Amino acid sequence: MENKLIPDLRFPEFDDEWMEKKLSDLFTFKNGVNASKEDYGKGYKFINVLDIIQNDYITNDRIIGSVNISEFEFNKNIVEYGDVLFQRSSETREEVGQANVYLDKELPATFGGFVIRGKKKIEYDPSFMNALLKTSRSRKEITSKSGGSTRYNVGQDTLSEVVIYTTETNEQAKIATFLMAIDKRTQILEKKKVELEQYKKSIMQKLFARTIRFKKDDGSDFPNWEEKKLGELGDTFNGLTGKTKVDFGEGKPYIQYLQIFSNSQIDTSQFGLVKIEDGENQNKAQLGDIFFTTSSETPNEIGTASVLTVQVDEVYLNSFCFGYRPNSLNELVPEFSQFFFRSENVRRKVIKLAQGSTRFNMSKIELMKLKFDFPKKDEQVKIANFLISIDKSIEKVGTQIEDSILFKQGLLQKMFV
Repeated sequence: MENKLIPDLRFPEFDDEWMEKKLSDLFTFKNGVNASKEDYGKGYKFINVLDIIQNDYITNDRIIGSVNISEFEFNKNIVEYGDVLFQRSSETREEVGQANVYLDKELPATFGGFVIRGKKKIEYDPSFMNALLKTSRSRKEITSKSGGSTRYNVGQDTLSEVVIYTTETNEQAKIATFLMAIDKRTQILEKKKVELEQYKKSIMQKLFARTIRFKKDDGSDFPNWEEKKLGELGDTFNGLTGKTKVDFGEGKPYIQYLQIFSNSQIDTSQFGLVKIEDGENQNKAQLGDIFFTTSSETPNEIGTASVLTVQVDEVYLNSFCFGYRPNSLNELVPEFSQFFFRSENVRRKVIKLAQGSTRFNMSKIELMKLKFDFPKKDEQVKIANFLISIDKSIEKVGTQIEDSILFKQGLLQKMFV
């Protein structure tokens, strides 16, 4: 029995079979702007590869590209509402031919690569088409027809032969409206996450500048903060020594460079593995240790810190960073340290220690000479708990965003043929 072209999930008022079409049945193709290298980066809004692959859909305000061309050339290559843009070339077959639709009815733009434009006698819903071309079936159809070896490409002839499955415009519009509602929810969540992150940044600046202060539980003031050198509160230690490439990949857990650079607290699920022989004299990490990157490509990234906020058994440190161990966790509470050492005041002083031209390094001896004001333990705990609560809110919204994206991805597989 022949399988009918009917999606698994459908609105009840529709029951007709979907139609098989080639892109050439629905669209005409057109090449875009071909400007000189020096003309990019200024001028008219120009839809480039990043605009295509990094957005769910394209509107004028989302475009990051620009190109300096004449008004005639711009009008000749103008993008209209509903036009579909393709990434023509990519280093991997999986990425080539990614599509995106221009959904701005008001403001014009121009483009590079290929644009396909709906034939006037055939109507289609642009938002529906945007979703359709992002389904796994459409993506496989496009990538399977791409050519190349070291770099993969799709041309007009290739795209003309791509088969898609579509339905009448009323069903297209209903599907599009439903999916756009999910997109809207995701956008609201993304905005909320940005606002929480901005709030956290602002409140951290005020807390560590002491323009706002917490009170004790009884309503009284905490003691004044005290200025101390880092060298007075703890000592530094080195990471792994004497290791070569063959020593990594199995063995004992160690803290990797990216674990430090990417997060203010060490994610213990991301440890690397390194062989450690019996009797080796290697420093082990422990709760409360603060780790600093010693080298970076820019001064602004030097001395990025991350803190081990949980108890561990046997964990080592990579050789491209060094550790700082407080004399007492009552003087430097681990949960406080993770925020303090990434605060604007601390970062400003640490960045000044950067030395170099093409690559920058930092002296741990000079770091230990830096002076900072520190609160007592009880105020550290209060500050840390407050900032952790904000982090939890940010994480919760992040999870909701991921769930919303996954929900839509699931629908794309079921609402399309």
